[in-house]
Amino acid sequence: MKECEFSLIERYFSQSQSDCPGVIAGIGDDAAILRLPAAHDLVVSIDTLNVGIHFSAHDCPQAIGHKTLAVSLSDMAAMGAQPAWATLALSLPEYNDDWLTAFSQGLFALAKQYGVVLVGGDTTRGSLSATLQIHGIVPEGTAIRRSGAVVGDDVYVTGTLGDAALALRLRQQGEESLARTAGLAESLDRPQPRVEFGQGLRGMASAAIDISDGLLADLGHLLAASHVGAELHLAELPLSAAFCCQTMTWTESQRWSCALAGGDDYELCFSAPRRYRQPLVSLAQQSGISLCRIGAIITGNELLCFNVDGSPYCHGELRGYDHFRNK
Repeated sequence: MKECEFSLIERYFSQSQSDCPGVIAGIGDDAAILRLPAAHDLVVSIDTLNVGIHFSAHDCPQAIGHKTLAVSLSDMAAMGAQPAWATLALSLPEYNDDWLTAFSQGLFALAKQYGVVLVGGDTTRGSLSATLQIHGIVPEGTAIRRSGAVVGDDVYVTGTLGDAALALRLRQQGEESLARTAGLAESLDRPQPRVEFGQGLRGMASAAIDISDGLLADLGHLLAASHVGAELHLAELPLSAAFCCQTMTWTESQRWSCALAGGDDYELCFSAPRRYRQPLVSLAQQSGISLCRIGAIITGNELLCFNVDGSPYCHGELRGYDHFRNK
């Protein structure tokens, strides 16, 4: 590389950490030293984004930087955690000033929005890849797990489903301009993590998960962890006006496939007792997001779907994205 690894880190990724709560030592030592507030638990998650899988080499680097952090923030939201610190491992095929400047701008703009401090990481030469580990905090014993859903609970999702998957399909078909003018590309390139809403769910949600691989797959993980089943009503699924317009000529099977199993939504799916229906509506309004009740937790271990007319919908092989099955 034209610029050495350490000056690259200093130039693009070092920030002043003198007034960052809990950071005793950050970038510049062999490891970060962090201090948790009293009576809090540490919540940790890690995600990798690879070129050709999660983004294209031609995608806007600012958007890649945003998404690198956003997908991890979505995990914090699902756990009800307050994001605090992050470490970044970045693999680059070559040194590129313009790319690094834009990437770091996208990353730090979102980090500033949610109070996240980058406290360490690594850079290597190789195929373009970004791995970010995020650390969040929650009051002791209040983190939301996947394993608490109870029969009779309502099932909810935030935002809308399928927009990112549709944007990707349009992009792959060479219809990038259509994806942008329809307002779908932002959902794919710059997902908005539901951090504030997720923290508000503490004490109300019985179980939660973020939707990264598709609603059916991720809700399935929640149901398996809670040893319960669920029924979903397709008429209640939140679909954007742009999604409905662009899929107007699709078959019902194609439309539901995209909305239920497309992936990359980064919305929250959660269960909650019925007594919290009105408080949850109020929380969504305060957080400035939409919220839809789409079904209920039932006995057994099946995920049942019902059409608009009430007839069963067979979701068959719709299982969401799997890195070792999908190509």
